Amino acid sequence: MTEPPQFPPLAEHMGIETVEAGIERYVTRMPVAPNRQPFGILAGGASAMLAESTASRAAMLHARKSGRIAVGVEINATHHVSVRDGYVVATARAAHLGQTSASYEIVVETEDGRRVCTARALCLLIEPRHG
Repeated sequence: MTEPPQFPPLAEHMGIETVEAGIERYVTRMPVAPNRQPFGILAGGASAMLAESTASRAAMLHARKSGRIAVGVEINATHHVSVRDGYVVATARAAHLGQTSASYEIVVETEDGRRVCTARALCLLIEPRHG
């Protein structure tokens, strides 16, 4: 297995952790409780953050092969059902792996397989800035 990239501080704060790391398929999970909105359900923004973070990690693994980095430029998320507790699991599957971009379809589900959110993310692969 390829060494997964480190999560940014926001993802760490939200409790996002890697379950499986790969370029074609990347899986993460996140606790619902600390990421609820005022009505006691998982915040839609938290689902979108989980989806984008998962896709970005996979894209970063792809970008590293050519000495580049991946930056997210687009996220689209559709929320299907609400969740109040437990964990949600995000699975990003590569839709396109190019030299300058990578796109992923991400499904966020409850641990028992109920679909919570469907997302699509696009990352550009760019040269890292030094200094």
